[in-house]
Parts: sequence; C-alpha cells; structure tokens
Amino acid sequence: MRYHIDTIPVWDAVKLDTECPLCALRRQIERGEVDRFLGGSVMEPDTRVQVNARGFCQRHHVLLYAQQNRLGHALMTHTHMKETRGKAEKILQAAADGAGQGGGGLFRRLGKSDADPLTAAADTLDSLTSTCILCDSIRDNMQRYAYTLLHLYTHDSAFKAAFETSRGVCLKDAALLLRMAAEVLKGKDRESFARLMQKQTADNLKRVEDDLEWFTLKFDYRNADKPWNNSRDALERAVTKLRSWCLGAEPDGKK
Repeated sequence: MRYHIDTIPVWDAVKLDTECPLCALRRQIERGEVDRFLGGSVMEPDTRVQVNARGFCQRHHVLLYAQQNRLGHALMTHTHMKETRGKAEKILQAAADGAGQGGGGLFRRLGKSDADPLTAAADTLDSLTSTCILCDSIRDNMQRYAYTLLHLYTHDSAFKAAFETSRGVCLKDAALLLRMAAEVLKGKDRESFARLMQKQTADNLKRVEDDLEWFTLKFDYRNADKPWNNSRDALERAVTKLRSWCLGAEPDGKK
C-alpha cells in the first residue's frame, strides 16, 4: 500500500516530549473528526451513506454528544437507525425461522449455514453493532502517521536522534509501529528499529512503573514529608503506556 507522507505533525508530536507522540496525534485526529462529522459533512450524501452503514461506537457517540450539536447528532443517528433497523429485523427473522429447523436462508448466504441459527444471529448482530466510521478514519490516519514516523526514522538523522531519546510510545502504538515496520523496513533498518523498540519500551515501562510505585508509597504516612518526585501523574502516565491515552491532561497539550 502507498502511504502519504506528512512529516510536520509527526515532528511536532515528538517535540511534545510526552509518553506517546502517536497518542497525541490520535487525539488530534479524533477531535478534528468529531468536529467534521458535526459540521457541513452532516449533509454530504457520501458521508451520510457511510455513517448510515457503519454508525459510531459508544466512545464516539459520547464525544459527539458532548459537542452540544444535538440536531446534527440526531440527524446522523436517525438515518443510521433506519438502516440498522432493517438489517436487524432480517437477522432476527432468520433466527426465528431457523430456530426449529437448524438453519436459516440468510445465514446460509452469509456462510454460516453450519452454525446454530440463534448463535449465528447473535454473531451477526454483534458485527452490526461493532462498526464505527470515526474509528475507521482514525485508524487510516494513524497508519499514515506510522509510515511517516518510520520514513523519518530512516531518512532524517535529526528525527532519528530525537525519537531515540524520547520517552517512546505506548504498547498499542508499539504494535502499530512494529506492524508497519514489518511492511516497509528492510535489512539493517528493520533490525535497528526492532532493537530500539525493545530497549526503549523496556526502559520507559520500568521508569513509569517506578514512578507509579512511589505514587502508591506516598500514601503511607511515613512518606508524607518526602518529595513526590515525578510521581504525581504516574497513574495517568501508566494507563497511557499500557492502553494508550484516555486519562489526564490532553496528550497534545490542548485544553
């Protein structure tokens, strides 16, 4: 796959000196996409077709709702609900029809003819409610940024030095970068990056783990007068390292 290179946002994210520059980029994309879907794109036919088909996950419904544009949110949800209702009715009808017969026509067409019709219906409903157009957009953009980071790492010595001395990335984005590296890096670059990921991740997980341990020990009265050092936000940073950013200050410094 050919990826578009966008170096400035990646450089800016690394310069933030956070626990994960890719978390900062992901959050920037998410905020921008929430604004876009509640803006003029609400009335664009192509966008509405995609929203109708895929909808939004729970997290992104929460973020859309928080923007206080209830009309735009309701318009998108209404047409998505109409389309989903039609699909759900067919799935449940097939389950009812096949419950006493060991199968249903719809599930045979979906390649699930050997499954119990109720289990097949449950699986199909799960897939129907597990899509999110905003998540898809974020994932596509993060693939582009992962490619750009690796391009900079292999072509820009200043960036390579900056990234090597950074706090690394969260485990989720370590996985993202390793998958992209497997796709685009060769030879010495591939080995160099894999070794960097190993050392950088091990060192920074240990650093945050130590900060978190001291955070917990500070609640012992015997340590009340001792300095917090770097532990005051250790819980938030530990969650970021383990699961990507979701707690604490915005990872890109925005309010």
